[in-house]
Amino acid sequence: MLELRDVHIAYGRTEVVHGIDVVVPPDGVAVILGHNGAGKTTLLRAAVGLLPPRPGRVLLDGEDVTGLRPHQRVRRGLAYVPQGQQSFPQLTAAENLQLVADGRRDGRARTGEALDLFPALKELLGRRAGLLSGGQRQQLAIARALITGPRLLILDEPTEGIQPSVVTEIQEAILALTRRGGLSVLLVEQHVGFALSAASTYYVVESGRVTGTGDGGAASTAAVRAAMAI
Repeated sequence: MLELRDVHIAYGRTEVVHGIDVVVPPDGVAVILGHNGAGKTTLLRAAVGLLPPRPGRVLLDGEDVTGLRPHQRVRRGLAYVPQGQQSFPQLTAAENLQLVADGRRDGRARTGEALDLFPALKELLGRRAGLLSGGQRQQLAIARALITGPRLLILDEPTEGIQPSVVTEIQEAILALTRRGGLSVLLVEQHVGFALSAASTYYVVESGRVTGTGDGGAASTAAVRAAMAI
């Protein structure tokens, strides 16, 4: 589905990602784990097209998309939810969703499907997004991305800084999406147990390099914790 091949990324003259390879399988979940500052978000930004790999390549369904801009990758089925529970704070939750749904033939149906994943949002559609909690804004951001009908969903720390009850709801929604099929996920996540329960494969990244990789599942938890020294 998505392949990052020998990706190097630099800010100015300082290289921060050093020849990383990552593969997201069709209908699978690849998880990137690592401490803060390891290069995880930088790697996602390269996958989305916000940072150019130099050198390195990004392939989507076998097609080299390294030179494509972010909106061109979106048209090919990629959706990105960055860190920070991003929303349009002066608009209501419903208006945030409508911005994406407008002009899409199946926009209403996809909005309904997204809200079914996050039923708590249904009671908050008339509230300004800026007045929602961090967890509610994160649910809104994921729902908005799903309305685009992506084939690849990229999530950067979707449970970071969120109250535990909402973390559980977000985790359950992501697991439901992966079980449904038809969607690949590239996930950066700090919660090792959840990440591995969702993962088809995982990568541990430290100081811009892959230091461990393997299949997902609870049995991998000890190996990952050892690789991350936690």
